[in-house]
Amino acid sequence: MIMRVMGEGQFQVGETHLNRLNELDDELLTALESGDEEQFRRALVELLGAVREFGTPLPDDSLEPSDLILPDPEATIEDVREMLRTEGDGLIPGIPE
Repeated sequence: MIMRVMGEGQFQVGETHLNRLNELDDELLTALESGDEEQFRRALVELLGAVREFGTPLPDDSLEPSDLILPDPEATIEDVREMLRTEGDGLIPGIPE
């Protein structure tokens, strides 16, 4: 799965890591719902850090379409809320059972 972190580039992330990314996405959603800025910032940094850790960066000149677009590390709660209005259920999709 190709994930784009806005302002940073694209990462190829294996499906074996989606469960952990979904857990981090859930933590981010909880922070958004509570409006807790500190919890939100921590959850966003952790989610993006996991994408960087689990993913392999694609070259800057790569023209691969992104499966997911994630906010940049400086995104605000409102920025991410707006993204979720268009994305639906979290930033990272669940794995079909």
